[in-house]
Amino acid sequence: MSDPADYRPAPGTIPTEPGVYRFRDPHGRVVYVGKAKNLRSRLSNYFQDLSALHPRTRMMVTTAASVEWTVVRNEVEALILEHTWIKEYDPRFNVVFKDDKSYPYLAVTMNEEFPRIQVMRGERRKGVRYFGPYARAWQIRETVDTLVTALPVRTCAPAVFRKAERQGRPCLLGYIDKCSAPCVGRISPEDHRALAERVCAVLGGDAKGMIRDLTQAMTDAAQRQDFEAAARARDRLHALRDVLDRNAIVLAPDTDADIFSLVDEELEAAAHVFYVRDGRITGERGWVVDKPEPLDQAGMIAQLIQEAYGDVAPEEVPLEVLVPVLPDGAEAIRAWLRGLRGGAVSIKVPSRGKKAELAGTGLQNAHQVLQQHRLKRASDLTTRSAALQELQEAIGMTQAPLRIECYDISHTGGTNQVGSMVVFEDALARKAEYRQFSIADGTDDTAAMRQVLTRRFSRYLEESQLPPEERESAKFAYPPQLVVVDGGLPQVGVARSALDDLGLTDIAVVGLAKRLEEVWVPGDEFPVILPRGSEALFLLQRLRDEAHRFAITRHRGKRGKAMKASALDDVPGVGPERAKALIRHFGSLAKVKEASVEQLVLVPGVGAATAKAILRALSKSDGMLEP
Repeated sequence: MSDPADYRPAPGTIPTEPGVYRFRDPHGRVVYVGKAKNLRSRLSNYFQDLSALHPRTRMMVTTAASVEWTVVRNEVEALILEHTWIKEYDPRFNVVFKDDKSYPYLAVTMNEEFPRIQVMRGERRKGVRYFGPYARAWQIRETVDTLVTALPVRTCAPAVFRKAERQGRPCLLGYIDKCSAPCVGRISPEDHRALAERVCAVLGGDAKGMIRDLTQAMTDAAQRQDFEAAARARDRLHALRDVLDRNAIVLAPDTDADIFSLVDEELEAAAHVFYVRDGRITGERGWVVDKPEPLDQAGMIAQLIQEAYGDVAPEEVPLEVLVPVLPDGAEAIRAWLRGLRGGAVSIKVPSRGKKAELAGTGLQNAHQVLQQHRLKRASDLTTRSAALQELQEAIGMTQAPLRIECYDISHTGGTNQVGSMVVFEDALARKAEYRQFSIADGTDDTAAMRQVLTRRFSRYLEESQLPPEERESAKFAYPPQLVVVDGGLPQVGVARSALDDLGLTDIAVVGLAKRLEEVWVPGDEFPVILPRGSEALFLLQRLRDEAHRFAITRHRGKRGKAMKASALDDVPGVGPERAKALIRHFGSLAKVKEASVEQLVLVPGVGAATAKAILRALSKSDGMLEP
């Protein structure tokens, strides 16, 4: 714990302009990011008597060891820079709204040559159009099944598409007219993309033109007495109306708004939004957040808007943003949203009418989001705290290990060796900080473990000397309080020795042996036996299993590449290096098999005679190789 007086800047050195500031801990990690109209006035609030600060603010300033700032021209720039830094550094004391669950979206992959419709979750991809989110995945599938009757756009996975291309035969959907079958050339890439654009227009609420065209086509076909064409147009028209009817009109047909609701309590908050396009609710979403910094409702709304629109496409920013109270810095946020959308955006508080009623429904949903979140994590927080406390007491640490790293080695008979490092913070996995290590073949397990730990912590000692701004992007700049290795006393002894050789005597080490799940501590003759129902044992098992999973995944990939290369090693005139060059050039053995002599000779070291020998050898052993 640090004393804020030790790193307090002299008041006269802090500028009075707008800006963004960062608090860093003793290791240089950013723990808090904030913005201010007047940096001097805002920062002085953090360096009061500690007893006058909010408990969470007090925790933040005593965790930090330095503060720095960047001056900007206005509040809009401060808003953008603050959001960028929060996303980049993920500071532990900032309010960051997170989805209360993984909502599915209906996505149209406009970044592919033949766009397709599919269900997507998680991070958004560039060039993909998203619609929703939806509360349930089956709602999307039902919508897609109906929509492709009217607009038969592709829905198949890449593997299915390529198989149909090779066979020259469409899948079942192509035969029943629920796909336009671009895989076999029934529709050109340009026409299929235009079809996908119409799908996006319909999902975005703009279906008037298509309804008019289908109605006219049905009428014209009936007048020509082409009743089959008229029936097809009729069925497509009904399907299109079914899709639109799934979302009833709740507001005026020209309404384009996002309606936010917020339940704000002292330590937690929950938010909900209805997405309304063309007067219809096209989706909804919920967020939950722990409040590590004290913010009033206006401040929470400002953070929520930043979270909701920080990474969206311009067309996803609506004309109206309806909120329960105006956010802090409303004018700056409005200007920021205008810049994102490329047009006017209003931020309003609905006070009466249908918009206020819908906001009331959203508030009920926000209460439900918070209630479900609390039920889910009430036991979570308790068990995580209990696990860390039990672990601290069991192995004799002076404080609970907030950051734990676990290491494992995976190999097959000493070949294709891989080391893994997984990281848990506050008993939760931090997958972005997982690392893998390649190890030379023939190294035994204990020597491999020593090598991995020496490489990891040597990098830590190097990177800990970097300036703070460079340390943020470094991979090994932060040390754990506890290192866990997969194994018994030999592995633990090697791990302890490796750390001691580097002078890192303050990092604890334990090993978890698989046979009886006993915990080995360096220097102890007998292991620590944790009770079978112990939360500490469960945490160690999760760490060990995650490290094993992460190591074996990389090992299998490495082994698979080696096996593919070895298949080429048997070809006359192709040695290990030339085999690797072929795999590297074509990407896989299957691609090598499909290549022509002219393509093979483009690989350095492969002549025409060798290329012909490769093709002959691979064609003879085709049944033994990957398909």
